[in-house]
Order: sequence, then C-alpha cells, then structure tokens
Amino acid sequence: MRLLIAMMMHETNTFSPVPTDLQRFALGPGEVPPRGDAAIAAFRGTGTATGAFIDLAEKAGAEYEVALAAHAAPSGLVHDEAYESMSAAILQAVARGGFDGILLDLHGAMVSQSHEDGEGELLRRIRAIDPQTPIGVAYDMHANVYADMVELAQTVAGYQTYPHVDMHGTGVRAGSALLKLLQGQAKPTTAWGRLPMIPHIMRQSSLDEPNRALQARAQQMEKEGALCASVFTGFPHADIQNAGMSVVVVTDNDPALAQRLRDELMQMAWNSRAQWVYGLEPLAASVSRAKTLTEFPVMLLDHYDNAASGGTMDTTAVLAEVLRQGLRNVAVFAIFDPQAVQEAIAAGIGAQVRLQVGGKMAMPLMPHRSAPIELSGVVKLISNGQYRNKGPMSQGARQNMGRTVVIDTGDVEVVLISRHVEPFDVNALLCLGIDPTQKQFVLLKSRVHWRAGLGHLARATVECAGAGACTSDYSELQFKKLRRPIYPLEPSVSWTPEGGAQATPG
Repeated sequence: MRLLIAMMMHETNTFSPVPTDLQRFALGPGEVPPRGDAAIAAFRGTGTATGAFIDLAEKAGAEYEVALAAHAAPSGLVHDEAYESMSAAILQAVARGGFDGILLDLHGAMVSQSHEDGEGELLRRIRAIDPQTPIGVAYDMHANVYADMVELAQTVAGYQTYPHVDMHGTGVRAGSALLKLLQGQAKPTTAWGRLPMIPHIMRQSSLDEPNRALQARAQQMEKEGALCASVFTGFPHADIQNAGMSVVVVTDNDPALAQRLRDELMQMAWNSRAQWVYGLEPLAASVSRAKTLTEFPVMLLDHYDNAASGGTMDTTAVLAEVLRQGLRNVAVFAIFDPQAVQEAIAAGIGAQVRLQVGGKMAMPLMPHRSAPIELSGVVKLISNGQYRNKGPMSQGARQNMGRTVVIDTGDVEVVLISRHVEPFDVNALLCLGIDPTQKQFVLLKSRVHWRAGLGHLARATVECAGAGACTSDYSELQFKKLRRPIYPLEPSVSWTPEGGAQATPG
C-alpha cells in the first residue's frame, strides 16, 4: 500500500488586515513550508492529524510520502501566490501517481484572493488529475463546508472538541475509515447538510452546552456504527456564501442511515439555536468585576483580538483598561509588535524603556480602531520565542513567536512578540519565565483554546470585549456575500430538514 499525505491549513478571517503570504505557512521566519523528510520529521509523533496519518501509515506497513506540511495562524485572505505554490506541491505529487490513497489534513475555512472555497478548489484540482484514488480528509470543527469538500472525498472527519485536543484523533478517524476502504473492509457512504446558522464562537466550546451534547451524540453515533460523524460549527468571520454550521456523516454502505443520523444532528443543533448566541458586557464593567474576585489566577480574555481567529493581536483596549483600573500582578500574553520588540532588544535586558506599543495595524473593515499605548518598564527577558507544546492541544508541535521580550512595569508583565501565536499552551508562558499560578490576573488574547493548556489553572474567568478583527459583536461585521436568511442575523428564520431555510414574518 502506498499513501500520499499532505497538510494545507488556514482559517481565513476575511475581515482581518493581517497578510497571509507563503512564509506565514512555514514553521519559522526565513523558512519555507516543509516537504518530504523535513515534513515527516516536523510532524511525526505530534498531536496533529498529519501526525496521525503518519502513525497509521507506519502501523499498516505502508509506504508513504508527505508532499507538504503547511499551516498558518489565522489571518486575512491567503495570497494567490501562496495558494498556488502550496497547491502545486500537492498536485505534483498526485500527478506522479502510484498512490492507493490520499490523506489530507485541511482546515475547511481557507479563503484565497481568488477562491472562497480553498479546500474545495484543491480537491477539484486533484480530481482533474486523478479521478479515482480514494481521498480521506480531516477538517477543523470550524470548517465552512462546501459541496466539493465532501463529495470529492470518500471519508471526511472533523474535530469533535473545542479546544481542539482531538486533532490526532480526527486524523485517526478519517484515516482509519479510508484504510478500511482500501483493505476492502468498508464502503463509505456519505450524507451532509448545511444549517442557516452562524453560531457565535464564544458559544462553541465543546466543554459547554449546547456544543457538548451535540459532539457527544456524534461520538456516540460512531460507537454505534457510523464511520465518521462530524458537526462543523463553522467560522463566522468569513464573508463567504457558505459560512456557518453543517453536518457530515459517513456510514458503511448505508446511505439511509447516514441521512437519518445527519438529520438528527442537524435538528439537535437547530433546536438549541438560541444557546449559540453570545451576550456582550461593557469592557469597563468586566474589568471592574474582575477586581472584586479573590481567588487567583483570574483569566481575562481579550476575545476581540484572538490571533487564532485572525486578530491582529496588537489592539490595546483591554490592556489600557487594566492599567486604568490599576490591576496588579498581571501577566499579558501578548501584544504583536515587532517594532517595539526590536527597540527593547536594542535597549537590552535590565534597561528602563518607554515604548509605544500596539495599535500599529489598521483595521479598515472594522468600525473601530485601537490606539498605541505607552508602556514604561524594565526589559525583563529577551527570547527567540521557540517552544514546543506541552499539550494536550497539538502536543509536541513546534511553536515560534519570533523574537520576544517581556516588559515589566512593576504591576504588569507584558509579552511582546514578533509572530502571531495564540496562548493555548502553558509553555507559551513558562518558556518566558512567567508562572501563571503566581499571578493574580493573566490577560490572554484568546477565546476558547486557552482552556486546553491553561483552563485547569484558572480560578475564575472574565471575558473582556475590547477591539479587533475577530469582534464578538456581529453587528460590526458587514456581510455582503453570506447567504441569507441566516440565524441570528435574521432571528425569525425557520428551518426543517425537508424544506431548508425560510424567512418567517416577525
């Protein structure tokens, strides 16, 4: 047996000003996305779907090739040059032929400058070269599903956890189903559907309802015989036609069962639609409420500016409010500001500095902006920004913040980074000498993923509505391409499995 493995992952925030060139998909500055042996070395043994594909291939005694392992932090539209370069690496391997199966580690919400369905376009190109070789795909839970993403593959599986601690498990699910097909042990049949819903990301955690019950039912379906059952909550910060929630179920030669299970999951999701709506609290009130708490550490979530949703990571509204209200013993991760990092490095460890931090990236598609903040303090630490995830999310995978410094103001330690990284792993802080358990407050530019590696440390959590391209106020998102009607933008929309979405009076 011979398998082709490839990773091409990006969650595209079409409202984000952060550019997405080819270098962003590399493991570090000045590098290129790894291929071949370099890709195997980077991802073998990691808690990723690509790591799972490698494990499965080796366990089965199969020959395999990794054409590409490209992953970029969420940001704006993928540049066409980057998309074409990555696609070409995969398509060239497909064209060489001789593979019994193809395993793809994709996100499902990639939008390039020319293609709003980046994954479907890749699959269309693969099928133009090779119409026959079976394909298995692992997608992120936040995939915005288009028909070709499902119908041009034989097996499809999506993450069932958010935070995404089951990336490896999803690779096992998608890959095992494909191996069963190749070994003549299964004949996958698929049913899928899309709901007129854009669930709020702040309400999508699988640790909470309503997503907990929904994902649990999908997992139970697999225990009862489905090859793969996946609920895709979707990524709403994408002004594309098919952003939002969908369901894909793969069964063994039983299309009627696939359809019945699909409809059950879709109905469950629709029945709970009001629970997917998020209510906002004014920033000043959130920070004031945090000051009244007495068990520490308290996690302050700057959820408007999460790098893992395409935020610039350089907005300052929440930090400014923390300073204004005088919170003490605070760690901040992190402000993206390569210029301020270089100024601090030039000053050196122990130097007293006064820096204009953040607010340097314009957000033309947002109705608000963020001004720089003056930060006075001591350069406490200078780092190359390299670490590996402790886990459970992407365990063992390499992370690179670029050149990084810690500025100590006396009351607040602020991490300044040169490359976007979300703080979902405790090593993001520990590698900089910051022990979160010794802080009263830990300000994180994160929404949900922080709970993977830091959630067990929190004694309380306060969500802080600041500023950013991943705003949690959907009235700030000017959708022009999104299909309508859609809930909750149209609260009165109705839906049935048979009739689809309808706008109802009221």
